[in-house]
Amino acid sequence: MQKVTSFLTTFLIVFLMSNCAGIKYLTVETREPAQINLPSNILSVAIVNNVVQQPDEVGHDSIPIGHTQAERTKASSDSVAFFYTEALAQFLDEEDYFQQVMYYYEPLRDDNDFFREKPIDPETMNKIRRSTDADAIIALDKLIVETKKRDHFRQQGYTYADMTGKIHSILRVYMPTMEGKIPTVQYSDSIHWEGFDIQDGRAYADIMLPSREEAAKILAVRAAEKMSNVFAPHWKMQDRWYYTLPNSLMREGETYAKGSEWNKAVERWKSFYNNNSKRTDKAKAANNIALAYEMLDDMAQASEWATVANDLFNEFTAPNSLERKRSLLYKNEIQRRLNNSTILNMDDF
Repeated sequence: MQKVTSFLTTFLIVFLMSNCAGIKYLTVETREPAQINLPSNILSVAIVNNVVQQPDEVGHDSIPIGHTQAERTKASSDSVAFFYTEALAQFLDEEDYFQQVMYYYEPLRDDNDFFREKPIDPETMNKIRRSTDADAIIALDKLIVETKKRDHFRQQGYTYADMTGKIHSILRVYMPTMEGKIPTVQYSDSIHWEGFDIQDGRAYADIMLPSREEAAKILAVRAAEKMSNVFAPHWKMQDRWYYTLPNSLMREGETYAKGSEWNKAVERWKSFYNNNSKRTDKAKAANNIALAYEMLDDMAQASEWATVANDLFNEFTAPNSLERKRSLLYKNEIQRRLNNSTILNMDDF
């Protein structure tokens, strides 16, 4: 009986230790660079609306129940450009990158030629710059919104349908000295909705379609948020992971990592790496070290250790192993961040 008890105790300890080994995930914020690098002397920007309001009869289709062909319908685009430009000004201001972000409330276009783009001329640009004291102007020069709705059936007097909304916009950056070049950003996106088309306010369903007007404004705000990432560095949430092993040094490193004491975590994981002969365990430690250096914002060291981890996993794991794929993804991501860090450093004032 004593031998059996001893065996069971030993088995339980081994089982518990084996379950200590694994992988744990965490979410981190990474600083991503602007996609358009404006000159370092651009400290303030003005956001302007330079489009003609889209005619109600342009861009909207509907397929009634039992029909196969789309029918043209009308929807108002009133204030959609204002939503877009105001939201862009707000999002850019929240990034705290420019010293000042101003919204120019007066629309620039007073004609009715919706389909023609009319870039801002130098005289108008200088007038806006003088009135706002902005170094550059970001103008919404084109905005087209489409909605396509298909009706499926009616229930209790309301239509169940699906609708796809699309948006296409063009933004330009106007600066005093451009040498004939105007940075231009084209953006297209779409959102799909499905649910009951209830627009009278008398009923409610778990899934409902927005009105076409609401859909246009939702698309405009989403586009503005995406465009703020084009003009200013921004924070992005990403998943990361670290390996755990039934070893005191690895556990100590994990404890320090949980407390964001990354330098101490590096010390423990490096000690484990240097004193361990099992190559797959060394690869896991190297991955953890790369993560710690990333958290310390030392992207060069993070890249070196991510490469070490990937090389070891490639050499000592099966060709289709998850460790290989995961370490390659991380290695590439760290390399991307290392390349971007140069851009961010150039953009810092």
